[in-house]
Amino acid sequence: MFSNMGDMSKMLEGMQENASKLQAELESKTFNVKAGGGLIEISMNGKGEVIDLIIDDVALTDKDMLQILLIGAMNDANKMVQQNQQSSAMGMLGGLGGANPFANK
Repeated sequence: MFSNMGDMSKMLEGMQENASKLQAELESKTFNVKAGGGLIEISMNGKGEVIDLIIDDVALTDKDMLQILLIGAMNDANKMVQQNQQSSAMGMLGGLGGANPFANK
């Protein structure tokens, strides 16, 4: 597949550049989740960091409900981030055309 190590090096450099671009894209995305009919709203960036949290005053009256809603919303937002990371990574790998430089021929 590769005529020399230079070709493989160029491919690896391209992959590294694509991975850096992908990381920057992921970090710039925002994922929003609502729980409890909008009593809780969480915004999370592509790195999985909570960047905004809105709690309706009604949710402040019941500590147990608030905890459950926060846990659920945070878990849902984390799942969204992970799914986005996986689909983006698969898209990047798909762009290689299935090339495996380490496959035996």
